[in-house]
Amino acid sequence: MRVVVSGASGFLGTALVRSLRADGHDVVRLVRRPARADDEAQWDPSAHRLEPTVLAGADAVVNLSGAAVGDHRWSESYKRQILDSRVDSTTTIATTVAGLPDSQRPQVLLNQSASGYYGDTGEEAVDETGASGEGFLADVVRRWEAATQPAADAGVRIVTPRSGVVLASGGGILAKMLPVFKLGLGGRLGSGRQWMSWIALPDQIGAMRFLLDNDAVAGPVNLTAPEPVRNRDYTKSLARAVHRPAVAVVPRFAVHAAFGGFADEGVFVSQRVIPSRLEDAGFAFTYVDIDSALTALIT
Repeated sequence: MRVVVSGASGFLGTALVRSLRADGHDVVRLVRRPARADDEAQWDPSAHRLEPTVLAGADAVVNLSGAAVGDHRWSESYKRQILDSRVDSTTTIATTVAGLPDSQRPQVLLNQSASGYYGDTGEEAVDETGASGEGFLADVVRRWEAATQPAADAGVRIVTPRSGVVLASGGGILAKMLPVFKLGLGGRLGSGRQWMSWIALPDQIGAMRFLLDNDAVAGPVNLTAPEPVRNRDYTKSLARAVHRPAVAVVPRFAVHAAFGGFADEGVFVSQRVIPSRLEDAGFAFTYVDIDSALTALIT
């Protein structure tokens, strides 16, 4: 299988490319700088520039491009970057795919999305039938997913994986929290009652591979473990995994001071998201509960 991947140097992209190549698949990585290797192709999503020949004949395209949501304080300019980086990259790929002859068009576009679509769900468990929520991130996801429409109109199968918090010791939120917890300084965020929808990196990559191969699945698919966890229980589990106490409480005002708007929509948001479509399609999770996941990922 020939797969074109954008965002290939990122946290998810690196793991996905490694997995695909381990099974003998041909992977082409889209890069914004001049190509330096035979497996790279240059593009400029902000200018909507992508040579059609790069996608022609590919079996699948995976779009993982997008500015990091939690790495910067949310100024108005950075919020614009979060939105534009996702919509521009998706629009560029979708319109390029749509413009190809039928015989050269990829069969599937796997376009990364996020559980932020649902906003704050409070205590309510939601699956893919749930309505879109309120707030900046929910609006970003709606526009992000809508940008795939040109490819869908051309008959390409579109899958938008709405990922939760992806856990891995080598990247993402877990990598940032581990040093603090290993020092015994970790603790819950605020009341700790907010739900966190998470997925272990091996299951994230496994689910993406599953969706690339499963022609019967299209549209939004929640990529979250079947058992969401409250922040206070996640905190306790992480502390157990590193054999340290976790008695601290990080007050809401401190998180607001550090992250601004991301505090409400990314840190203290309560999301209880269920992967109904993934499970109904027959995907088997390796890590269902948070204790087994953290123990395996950290050791």
